[in-house]
Amino acid sequence: MSQKIAGLPQLHSAADVAQALGCSEWWVKEQARRGRIPFTKPAGSYRFTDEHFAEIMRIFESRPAQTNSAAVPAAPAPRRRAVTTAVAVAPLKARTPRRARHSQSQSSAA
Repeated sequence: MSQKIAGLPQLHSAADVAQALGCSEWWVKEQARRGRIPFTKPAGSYRFTDEHFAEIMRIFESRPAQTNSAAVPAAPAPRRRAVTTAVAVAPLKARTPRRARHSQSQSSAA
């Protein structure tokens, strides 16, 4: 990396972030491309500041569940039903099966 200029944040490459996270450079770029992690893209390449890296760590942080027995488990979120719009419904009429039509035409021909 080049020297840090006073007042400007140091930018890290996707390879630097991947090495720090212990993952592939492709994964870092893919997460950035999909908008899952913060980044800046000067001159068409993904770059990350120290603040970006700290936020990436927070995004993928996992904490253990609370083991307090007095805590009441949260109720699951209610399922939302799809919004239906009123549509005019025409009654359907069943068609006579082909074999029945075929036997009717033979009996009328005889």
